[in-house]
Amino acid sequence: MMEYIWLVPAFPLLGVIINGLFGRTYIRERAHYVAVPAAGLSFIVALLISRQVFAGQTLDVSLYPWVVSGDFEVPFGFLVDPLSTVMMLTVTFVGLLIHIYSIGYMHDDPGYPRFFAYLNLFMFSMLMLILANNYLLMFLGWEGVGLCSYLLIGFWYEKKTATDAGNKAFIVNRVGDAGFLLGLFLIWTTFGTLQYGEVFHQAEGLHGVLTAPAGGGLSVVTWITLALFIGAIGKSAQLPLYVWLPDAMEGPTPVSALIHAATMVTAGIYMVARSSPLYTLAPFSLAVVAWVGALTAIFAATIACVQNDIKRVIAYSTISQLGYMFLGVGVGAFASGIFHLYTHAAFKALLFLGAGAVIHALHHEQDIQRMGGLRPHMRVTAYTFAVGALANAGIFPFAGFWSKDEILFAAFNGGFYVLWFLGLAGAFLTGFYMARLYFLTFEGEYRGDPHHAHDIHDAPPTMGIPLIVLAVCSVVAGFVGIPPEQGPFHQFLAPVLHHGGAAQAAAHGLAVPMAVLSLLVAGAGIGVGYLFYVSVSWRNVPEIWAARLQGLYRVVYHKYYVDELFWAIFGDGFLGLSRFTSQVDEKVVDGAVNGTAAVTLGLSTGSDWGDMNIVDGLVNKIADVIQGGSRRLRLIQTGVVQNYILAIAIGIFLIAGVYIIL
Repeated sequence: MMEYIWLVPAFPLLGVIINGLFGRTYIRERAHYVAVPAAGLSFIVALLISRQVFAGQTLDVSLYPWVVSGDFEVPFGFLVDPLSTVMMLTVTFVGLLIHIYSIGYMHDDPGYPRFFAYLNLFMFSMLMLILANNYLLMFLGWEGVGLCSYLLIGFWYEKKTATDAGNKAFIVNRVGDAGFLLGLFLIWTTFGTLQYGEVFHQAEGLHGVLTAPAGGGLSVVTWITLALFIGAIGKSAQLPLYVWLPDAMEGPTPVSALIHAATMVTAGIYMVARSSPLYTLAPFSLAVVAWVGALTAIFAATIACVQNDIKRVIAYSTISQLGYMFLGVGVGAFASGIFHLYTHAAFKALLFLGAGAVIHALHHEQDIQRMGGLRPHMRVTAYTFAVGALANAGIFPFAGFWSKDEILFAAFNGGFYVLWFLGLAGAFLTGFYMARLYFLTFEGEYRGDPHHAHDIHDAPPTMGIPLIVLAVCSVVAGFVGIPPEQGPFHQFLAPVLHHGGAAQAAAHGLAVPMAVLSLLVAGAGIGVGYLFYVSVSWRNVPEIWAARLQGLYRVVYHKYYVDELFWAIFGDGFLGLSRFTSQVDEKVVDGAVNGTAAVTLGLSTGSDWGDMNIVDGLVNKIADVIQGGSRRLRLIQTGVVQNYILAIAIGIFLIAGVYIIL
């Protein structure tokens, strides 16, 4: 069955082709009849293949030479091993549920077939990223999910905020991708190949060469891993390149769920885990990964505590949880980081889809200050959302408890006490903002538009069933990690993931007390949230504190003004630099040329050169010839891609013909 691995990405690609070509004209509102089966078949094939991987089989196959240029050769091939299997099952399963949910959420949208074509393309790109057997093919999928994020975030292109958000995501990710490309260049020049197996095999034999000091006092492998991590910072929305992810909420809610739960933002964690043989040789890079993750986790959690847009609260929660994943892989607990990725996919998709059900019922209202009292009217949504919130907060026995606690204990057990404390503080804030989000949305009295109060309804079956399935997963998914660090999940991943120095959590006598401590801290956050937003006697406390700490509150509410800082540097700053260079070009360069011409003309008219009319006429004639030729030549540039393709084809035909004749 493994030889049919190509079918896993092929089915979504087929859905893209069918809906892309015929969706608008023939299929229209029936586009889900193509897209959902494509996602379902992909999941079924992935499930069948995973059975063989669970039995101990792996596959590293190169189908054909893809890029060949001199000594540079990269095949088109797939790698099926425990790590890619976990990712493949996560992407296809969660992606399938989001496809089903989208039937109800997007049913009246005029871009219905286009939406499902984009969803299938997103799944195809992510599957290519995780199933590739070399870094270049991974980069193809890496860029593919970046393109899809641009298309889906800006799906409602009539809204300027949506198109701006799509552009922002695309541009910010290009910054990270530049670092990723530098990493690929360094891998090629160091190892002479981009295939995982060959790179990692050589890394074992070149330990001394790779770890020896090189440029800037850092080793070659450190430069490689840092460059790759820059790409991960952009794709997985870490400090300072996280700014695109909150704005991604401008896209439809199923898009938010797909981006945040199963695709794109998890690509950076997967890439670091896949490259664990390199990162274990670069302790400095692992430390950078851990610190960036921990700081991002606490930074984003503080912002989530004061946001009022239901989707933005969950978006900042995603940034924070991604920080925990990087903290895990940064302290060497690669399996724990992937474990949290796996559990996070279920409860984060649940939270976003639950938020979408609320927005759908409230006629696109997203301000939680204008909600409240929804639980009696939306019981399925409320209870499943509560499950997702508890899992996200890391409450026992929900899935998030097992994976997040592993990461915190790995940090403590590895001696990273400051990072552990930051993670523990983030756990308190996570409990608080998830309690705040749930209570303001579903409990208390309804504070929204009274005209919509009588029309509040629960999610229809196409939206409700995925919520129930994901809620069940958010409860049971964590049990595959018991006992911590030694459960079936970790044993399954052990053959492909290196250990970067973090001790086994289960072997330490403080494992249970530390788990209890993290649970109490998260519970304290929920308790404070209950007092502030449910208890009558404490209800005014948040407003009082916000007034007393007005300066701090304003800074956090405005997200530490990072967006404004970026715009001042890269927006207004570059615009000012452009104006300056324009003035230099106009006043200095053009001024010098024009001044030289004026002096030359003055000297020539004062000499005995004769009648200047002859010279002027000659110059004018040359100018007419040049301008006329330019007018005719620019007609070639039609701006129509088909014309360019035709010209290329004719050129190839002529060159081939001449070659055959001669």
